[in-house]
Amino acid sequence: MDFQTAEKRVLELHQLLNKYGYEYYVLDNPSVPDAEYDRLLQELTDLESQFPLLRTADSPTHRVGGAVLDMFNKVEHSSPMLSLGNAFNEQDLRDFDRRVRQAVGEDVSYVCELKIDGLAVSLKYDQGLFSHGATRGDGSIGEDITSNLRTIRSIPLRLQESVSLEVRGEAFMPKRSFEALNKSKLEKGEEPFANPRNAAAGSLRQLDPKIAASRNLDIFLYAIADPGDTGVTSHSEGLDYLEKLGFKTNPERRKAANIDEAIEFINSWVERRPNLPYEIDGIVIKVDSLEQQRQLGTTVKSPRWAIAFKFPAEEVVTTLKAIELNVGRTGVITPTAILEPVQVAGTTVQRASLHNEDLIREKDIKIGDQVVIKKAGDIIPEVVNVLADRRTGDEVEFFMPTQCPECESDLVRIEGEVALRCINPKCPAQIREGLIHFVSRGAMNIDGLGEKVVSQLFANKLIVDVADLYKLTKEQLFGLERMGEKSVSNLLNAIEVSKQNSLEKLLFGLGIRLVGAKAAKTLAQQFGSMEGLIDVTFEELIAINEIGDKMADSIVTYFESDEVRELIAELKAVGVNMDYKGPRPVAVEESNSFFAGKTVVLTGKLEQMSRPEAKEKIELLGGNVAGSVSKKTNLVVAGADAGSKLTKAESLGIEVWDEARLLEELNK
Repeated sequence: MDFQTAEKRVLELHQLLNKYGYEYYVLDNPSVPDAEYDRLLQELTDLESQFPLLRTADSPTHRVGGAVLDMFNKVEHSSPMLSLGNAFNEQDLRDFDRRVRQAVGEDVSYVCELKIDGLAVSLKYDQGLFSHGATRGDGSIGEDITSNLRTIRSIPLRLQESVSLEVRGEAFMPKRSFEALNKSKLEKGEEPFANPRNAAAGSLRQLDPKIAASRNLDIFLYAIADPGDTGVTSHSEGLDYLEKLGFKTNPERRKAANIDEAIEFINSWVERRPNLPYEIDGIVIKVDSLEQQRQLGTTVKSPRWAIAFKFPAEEVVTTLKAIELNVGRTGVITPTAILEPVQVAGTTVQRASLHNEDLIREKDIKIGDQVVIKKAGDIIPEVVNVLADRRTGDEVEFFMPTQCPECESDLVRIEGEVALRCINPKCPAQIREGLIHFVSRGAMNIDGLGEKVVSQLFANKLIVDVADLYKLTKEQLFGLERMGEKSVSNLLNAIEVSKQNSLEKLLFGLGIRLVGAKAAKTLAQQFGSMEGLIDVTFEELIAINEIGDKMADSIVTYFESDEVRELIAELKAVGVNMDYKGPRPVAVEESNSFFAGKTVVLTGKLEQMSRPEAKEKIELLGGNVAGSVSKKTNLVVAGADAGSKLTKAESLGIEVWDEARLLEELNK
């Protein structure tokens, strides 16, 4: 076949495969057998192999996955992907409705949609062609997962119109795909996924797109990021427009003339949700009018024009087989219920926290009891109550030990606390948990040193304290399970890189009681180095706004320990950085900046910097950045599409700057 003939046939195959794919994956109404689709796809694959120039960005062959990626690049969203506020009962919904009507008037209608339990993603199209897609990430910056999203067959690679736009949706794994995947994993002796959401998220974060392609994911699109000049004036019109372009939207939606109709829609799905072929965890209610959405605006985290009603936690009955004790990093002994495995809200639950002995006594929990389990907020399993009337007499009362289950030291209960603690600083469990905390993302962030690897190193006596991590050798690591040459090299490199972390990472990693990540940064900024901090007094600490008496006492006590001082000296000797590397904030009384002592509110989209960057720069100059406008606000900086915060600032007579004026002041 010559090139021109092949080009013509490839175009025909594109049209046929796109048509058949749309019928099957979007309309759920196939017109040809699967075998015919597969035959045509194979023909296209062969032609593209023979004539590589004919493989275009919108080719249906992208659905089976491409080359393996090295890593995911970061992508900044054109507008933030905000999370939704939650409602848990009818009163929460009516309060939401009242706030909306107070802001925009009584003429309000809503759109009700199923809340898909999946992974929020953003898709960009240039002139009708799918160009790239990303995860939600932190709302401002996500990960580029374009290659994996191309494998989702319900995502059109070419739209019905040559438009450029960004759309938002929820990628998910249908129940059928989830069951098939877990069956395959069990047959291979692998750990199954806990629920479809985790499976979907894990599939979209695979570096090999062929793995994502094999997982049979799906998607529902639910919004246009910026309707712009589409002519769309309402959310419901936007959903219709998405369908017109060839996107898959969820048909189970309804316009509601008022909150009563919205509540009626919610109630209709409470019982029907198990019958769906995918998991949902609630209903989303949105103000339909885009103009009213604009008037309502957003908070830092969520839009004021939408709310997610979360379904009541599912409750099931199972047997409490045993109570296991865990020793935490701070020595707290936590009892955990070991349960007969049971499905709760789409997840297999085998464990539930019992928190402390007082709770066990209060709920009269015994080993062998039939217990009611639920997920609080559909996330954390907990024991609701015991079915005492089902007891047989074989149940066993549980008593907390008087000695640590790991090191056998006497346990103590500190005055004012309900928890039992092991206060032996050499307790193996505390040391192991402390090591796991030290290498975690929020602390020293040593890639490749997860909980299993740390536990393995500790069990083999290769590490006893955090300084030992920096003395590990290739020879020691080669002897461990699943540690090949590349893994060992990557791990040692990650350990070496972590030596250059700024001081606040080290302080948080050391696990000083009551000192979290924010307090660690405050200490690092205030004292500048470990040398400046190690001999700090109680009086010096409580003079810092963010540090109270209890934290100050904990810090002083920590650094008074000879063992701690020896550890810090050891870390310094192996090259771990002991200095703060970030910018130092200017004290208000020392600052000649305009922002010193002033309260500033940022609203709208900034073009030259992100809002977090602007916030950090203002705070470093002695300012305080608040999330809402009030009479105490001194300045509002309004970027593009500024909403209700700008309106309120103007009504209160508060000074308003644009981004150019902000940059001028910051650059002085």
